[in-house]
Amino acid sequence: MTIDTIVALASGRLPSAVAVVRISGPAAWNAVAVLLRSPLPPPRRLSLRQLWTPEGGKLLDIALVVVFPPPATATGEPVAELHLHGGIAVVDDVLTALIVQPGVRLAEAGEFTRRAFDNNRLDLTQVEGLAYLIAAETTTQRQQALALTGGALRQLADHWREQIIAVLAEAEAGLDFAEDEADVADRLVETSSEKLGAIAVALDQLIADAGRAARIRDGLTIVISGAPNVGKSSLVNALVMRDAAIVTAIPGTTRDLVEVPISLEGIAAVIIDTAGLRDTDDPIEIEGIRRAQARAVDADLVLNIVDFESSPAAYGSSWTVRNKVDLAGTAGFNADYCVSALTGVGIGALRGALAQWARDVIRPGEPALLVDVRHRVAFTAGADAVRAAAATPDLVLRCESLRHAAQALGRIAGRVEVDEILGRIFSQFCIGK
Repeated sequence: MTIDTIVALASGRLPSAVAVVRISGPAAWNAVAVLLRSPLPPPRRLSLRQLWTPEGGKLLDIALVVVFPPPATATGEPVAELHLHGGIAVVDDVLTALIVQPGVRLAEAGEFTRRAFDNNRLDLTQVEGLAYLIAAETTTQRQQALALTGGALRQLADHWREQIIAVLAEAEAGLDFAEDEADVADRLVETSSEKLGAIAVALDQLIADAGRAARIRDGLTIVISGAPNVGKSSLVNALVMRDAAIVTAIPGTTRDLVEVPISLEGIAAVIIDTAGLRDTDDPIEIEGIRRAQARAVDADLVLNIVDFESSPAAYGSSWTVRNKVDLAGTAGFNADYCVSALTGVGIGALRGALAQWARDVIRPGEPALLVDVRHRVAFTAGADAVRAAAATPDLVLRCESLRHAAQALGRIAGRVEVDEILGRIFSQFCIGK
């Protein structure tokens, strides 16, 4: 089968100081050679060269050129990169000069990474980690993504898969003793049941911690709740240190949910401003209040904002924050924190407390690898199959359950049955990745 050579802009939005064009495929080096009026540079060495149109000999750019020999490349194929000046016309003309050559075309979304997967340069968890790394906005998200990209989840899944396969081998050996030496078979069943019980417990612990991994990736949710005009929107703006929410003296200004991302000392969170809670006949405001209450129930933390006249609502995980202390002071009020969104009094202490709370929930530094629903489903299927194997004394049924468990964990790294999910994963990448 003929494999096309693909090309795309691999750097950020134009115009920019430098633009990197990546070429991968069997004709990559030849496509670059056509644009040069000099020999290709030595492999893995950046060289300053002039680039010319294939026909007509017009100068395109003066660029840094580098070529990488396979198989130790990003895609496992011959790869070349052109580090151009980042002008829109420069990049467009260079891409045109490349794709007019036989067998060279523009890459599709995620196609470079797909080729890396197909050529065993990356497993499926590393592909997902790379996507998360590109999207990471905080330190903890970056650390989590780097762990995935480094193969930590694959190694974890492979470890338990090997344990399961070892027990499977014992069970299959037990089938040979089942008729002639029943006492040997019984001992094997008893021993493997204990091993499988321990494996199931370990897998359950990993699955139970999956929520923390998802919170690192998606961010913690903090809902700002309270009556109209207690300063909820003002407090949001004070915490994120910018005018993210509209603030007026008119009650009911906020009707819909306003989500504002914030980094709590490197931990991602989303602060959600909500409609003021009060009795009203306005159908729009009623819907806003319904959404506010629903989101508060599902939040990781609710900040109940009150002033010197209002009282807090009751939610499971919540803090009471007394606002407007510049008007009434702090004496006589029972609250977890007292602040003034207007003057900034107490805001630093509240932000620090939120950061500590986020650290307690996320526990930075501890591995949290079951990031995606796909990971949790695979580990859950594996754990269920292991428990089913441990529960049956029938060696034939035990072997079948253990095969299902090994297959479930094999899906983590893309070893088995992954065709149906590849398109979804790779489509999340940009064209040049």
